[in-house]
Amino acid sequence: MVDMDVESAEVDEKERHATWLELFFDLIAVAGVSQLAHLLHGEPGARDFAYYAVLFCAFWMTWTCFTLYGNVAGDRTRIRILLAGMFGMAVMAAAVQGVHDGRHMQAFAVVYILMRILGSRVWQARGQVLLDWPTAQFTLGVIPWTLSVWVDAPARYWLWAAGIALDLWATFGMNGERFLERVQQRDAEKQRRQRARRDMGERDRGSRSRPARLSAAYSDPAHLGERLGLFVLIVLGEGVAQLVAASAATEWDWALYGLALGSFLLLVMLWSLSLRYGYGGVPGLAPRAFQTRTAMALHLLTAGALAAVAAGLGAAVEHRHGQLPPSVRLLLCVGFAVYVLIGAGVSMASHSTSWRSGLRSALPALALPLLIGAFGNGLPSVGVVWLLIPSVAWPQGWHTWRARASTTHA
Repeated sequence: MVDMDVESAEVDEKERHATWLELFFDLIAVAGVSQLAHLLHGEPGARDFAYYAVLFCAFWMTWTCFTLYGNVAGDRTRIRILLAGMFGMAVMAAAVQGVHDGRHMQAFAVVYILMRILGSRVWQARGQVLLDWPTAQFTLGVIPWTLSVWVDAPARYWLWAAGIALDLWATFGMNGERFLERVQQRDAEKQRRQRARRDMGERDRGSRSRPARLSAAYSDPAHLGERLGLFVLIVLGEGVAQLVAASAATEWDWALYGLALGSFLLLVMLWSLSLRYGYGGVPGLAPRAFQTRTAMALHLLTAGALAAVAAGLGAAVEHRHGQLPPSVRLLLCVGFAVYVLIGAGVSMASHSTSWRSGLRSALPALALPLLIGAFGNGLPSVGVVWLLIPSVAWPQGWHTWRARASTTHA
């Protein structure tokens, strides 16, 4: 029988907001997203996309583990734990470019392993199991990363991908209550063995310390939604930084003005869909429909797609006088398509929208980036960016219409 001493964030009943410590910790996301976006610069190929996907997941997973610790611990968060996590993630961010060219592969893997173990140990020290995100204390996915330290490329990258896959499996396939029950049964069996040894007169130093009773913990949805939204805001800020950096390094002309304006409008619409008409940075998500496991997985996809779009917009500025390289055009269009698909699916689930209405809102927005990616070979860079605007404006208008309609009926 599971002991369900449920503990969520240890704060008052009033609504929580991110603390100065958490905001300082999130600065590492700025550095990490920037370095990861650089993997997609130039003319990225299939291997670059694979590097980006695996490293982004590893960085995001580490950030998530420490974010959830602060979310549940609240005012009892230990500053040194978050600062240790911040330093480790800074090393991971600095090693990203070295992973790409083979110089810092081991360093990235070793620090990732240490950060995941530290992120798991904090729950053991607190005597808690986080039921709505078991991945935070689930370290089976670290085993392939550990093996990769003694393996050369390309097998090393396959082991990294296997570790990420195990973590994603734990996200959806692992039952937190059953995990807690197994751990409690193991501790109870340990106590029985200790009592048996004492009854037999054996000396057992360990018997003096009674194992702590584990309790169940849940995240604070409102506070977590704010933290996830801040991460997406950081990713969108990276898009602005890409535009500014690319514009500052080139001559200003009418082509730049047109492309910069179109890119800025795209980022504004993405911000609106994610944070005005979404929740936790996930477009279309309603606060009442927030479920930690699903929301976190959607957040990973959303943030990854937006970071790819940010890199593509920066590359578009560099190629403003000609056509985008096919790989960059594909990067932009697939990133937008993934984002639109997430928004459409979440809207149908969160707002109880019929599938026909959902398809009407999604298909035009989804078809445009896919058509541009597949058949936009002769389009100039400026044309690609401006043609992508309707794919974001369509769901933006749909959400605006729904909001006005609900207000009118109310």
